[in-house]
Amino acid sequence: MTELNTARKPLNFILIKPAGPDCNMACTYCFYYDKTALFSTGRHRMREETLEKTLSSFLASAHRPVTVGWQGGEPGLMGISFFEKAVDLERKYAPGVQVGNSFQTNGYHLDRAWARFFHKNRFLVGLSLDGPAHVHDRYRLTRDGRGTWQRVTDNLKMLLDQGVAVNTMTVVNDYSVRFPEEIYNFHKELGIRYMQFIPCVEADPSDPSRAAPFSVSARAYGEFLCKLFDLWVGDFRDGIPEVSIRFFDSVLLSYLDLPPEECTFNDECGVYLVVEHNGDVYPCDFFVEPALKLGNVYREGLEELLNSEQQKQFGRAKAEMHRKCLRCPWLRHCKGGCPKDRLRDPRDRGMNHFCESYKIFYRYADSRLKKMALHLARVLGIRSPGAAVPPPRLSR
Repeated sequence: MTELNTARKPLNFILIKPAGPDCNMACTYCFYYDKTALFSTGRHRMREETLEKTLSSFLASAHRPVTVGWQGGEPGLMGISFFEKAVDLERKYAPGVQVGNSFQTNGYHLDRAWARFFHKNRFLVGLSLDGPAHVHDRYRLTRDGRGTWQRVTDNLKMLLDQGVAVNTMTVVNDYSVRFPEEIYNFHKELGIRYMQFIPCVEADPSDPSRAAPFSVSARAYGEFLCKLFDLWVGDFRDGIPEVSIRFFDSVLLSYLDLPPEECTFNDECGVYLVVEHNGDVYPCDFFVEPALKLGNVYREGLEELLNSEQQKQFGRAKAEMHRKCLRCPWLRHCKGGCPKDRLRDPRDRGMNHFCESYKIFYRYADSRLKKMALHLARVLGIRSPGAAVPPPRLSR
């Protein structure tokens, strides 16, 4: 059995939510809107004092490239001047250190001033786009129920025209799962070469024991991954991907026994921190919950919180899988999936909602992934991949 990492972890990435759960849209499937219940009513905005406290703590021990992720809600509600201040603080507290900035946005509010700022300061923009109009406007709506596709795609084109680095993030829901080819080709036609697809599953508010109607089923998502995989492979040139799809990139790295890009593929969770607008610190974007709050930037250092016993326990909890997982031949690649997707039903506690999805996908793609890994190993000059890796230890 493997020993989970006990060494002190460096803090290389933080996710800051400067406007908390506030947003200028009202997407039906949004998982973060309900976090308003954690905070006082009204607008939620990070004070400059809190911003400086956060960045100074994060960058105190930075001696290698690090990244700040800006997310929400909608971080753009803070206005450009807030992020100009953030860039100044990064330079102040980490002179000579490469500090990257990623900005996750719904794209609805953007204009040329934002584009100039992003380009000048080399921000990587992750823009939420579910696909063509009939797909995107299914759930990504304004507060009065209007579609947002036209404005978002116009702003995306504007960013690309201004030389801004843009990735897309696409939520795979009960409707969009039917259109993998249409979505993929639409994004390519826009000029997008870096894509991320996030499967959607949330509890039904009327009955938390079942999935909300907009959630994607395990089988449908598995079939979606297979079709998307064929499209991705179809765009290879000389055995090398022409388009980056984060899930497949991480899968391929797992076949090379290399560290994945996506934290879902790690043995443990807890490799970064989330800082809310008021300075409260949490272990993960999907686990901003009162019981899991780690502390506050005004009281504790961020690297200390990352290495706190509470965060370590959160990270180790990922290995507490259902017994069926330990007998699964695909565990060394899927690592049990993201804990946020694990079923809460006592009969299947620890099973992942997308377990069947992964089985469908790996059975379909395994032989080709092995060939790809061998080819890339030769191209990159690394050792031959595929060494057996024992599964995580069952703790119960």
